[in-house]
Amino acid sequence: MTWSIVAHDPETGAFAVAVTTCAFAVGASCPFVRSGVGAVSTQSMTNRYLGPAVLDGLARGLSPAAAIEGALAGDEGRGLRQVHAVDRHGRSAAYTGGNCVEWCGDVTSAHVSFAGNMLAGPAVLADTYAAFVANPDLVLAERLLAALDAGEAAGGDRRGRQSAALVLTTTEDFPDLSLRVDDHALPLVELRRLYGIWLRDRAPGLRDQPSKARPSGLTDLDGIEQRWMAKGLDLRLRR
Repeated sequence: MTWSIVAHDPETGAFAVAVTTCAFAVGASCPFVRSGVGAVSTQSMTNRYLGPAVLDGLARGLSPAAAIEGALAGDEGRGLRQVHAVDRHGRSAAYTGGNCVEWCGDVTSAHVSFAGNMLAGPAVLADTYAAFVANPDLVLAERLLAALDAGEAAGGDRRGRQSAALVLTTTEDFPDLSLRVDDHALPLVELRRLYGIWLRDRAPGLRDQPSKARPSGLTDLDGIEQRWMAKGLDLRLRR
């Protein structure tokens, strides 16, 4: 009921998942990322426990294929599952259960994997892959959005459209970017709109946030106030 992309950017170390479907709140159940470890999407008749289990396997040094196999070993509904993953070495793997709804399938390559089920046809994944490959100069998030747009133009989810999500992490224990469109007539259009707001309002301030390298983030009161004033906000911190 979903198609998604899991990707790794070897230059920045980023991991990301982009996903869309004709079901409510896909971002709440399918995408999983872990800095320095990997990215996973668990879909079809989704088992959310598979995402963390695969990431745990990758963290132990298993290949994506072995991590997926291990996660599925105790799942009696494995025939209904679709799972794919990429790790920090750029290795990728995908599993599409024998009971997933047609059209279903997956395509894997270095640093990226594509998988979907209940799609209009194989052109959805083929065009998603082609658009991703055709845009190597875009930053990872925009490359993923362009790829999903291409898959949607090829027919997307054969039932229609409802939700989408984009999650990306680099160095921290939480995502740099986590956007969800839970219920919308044009979820990919709305996801792009939210991404534009994130670029404008959120991305510039990430460098000032608490991080592993700078645990307290920006604490200079004058510096904080200057940033607010640059945005036209007449605010004063208590001193």
